[in-house]
Amino acid sequence: MQRVTPAEFLSFTVGDEAYGIDIQKVQELRGYTPVTRIAHAPAQLKGVVNLRGTIVPIIDMRIRFGLGTPVYDQRTVVVVLNLVDRVVGIVVDSVSEVVAIAQEHIRPSPALAQDTRSHVIGIGTVADRLLQLLDPEGLADLEDLKNLQACEEATV
Repeated sequence: MQRVTPAEFLSFTVGDEAYGIDIQKVQELRGYTPVTRIAHAPAQLKGVVNLRGTIVPIIDMRIRFGLGTPVYDQRTVVVVLNLVDRVVGIVVDSVSEVVAIAQEHIRPSPALAQDTRSHVIGIGTVADRLLQLLDPEGLADLEDLKNLQACEEATV
């Protein structure tokens, strides 16, 4: 019998929903601080911050998921993700904990709206609650981020 190794996810909330993201993609957690706005950027791309010499785009998940107007307070967190080709920050309402979820407790994402399928990779069961498990690459796969990266490379 093959033993299933649990995967670890950082759990967080956006609106009333709970989400999880692969802890191995998380570089750090930061409190929300004002960002430098980018002209003509969509509302979900709040702007950029300078993180130790790296320009990091910040995506507000409440706006990205269409969950209403964000409120930034002492619980608001920026989860800095280290992705394949760049560092990206996502703004979430609060961070809960790191949870281990065994593979048998993860179900495929239901076929819902097209935009949802691009970033929800499964539903994990943790005790009596469900976590929507997110694909960090899918979250950051925005045309505007690609355009931002092209602008950055052109100025180098």
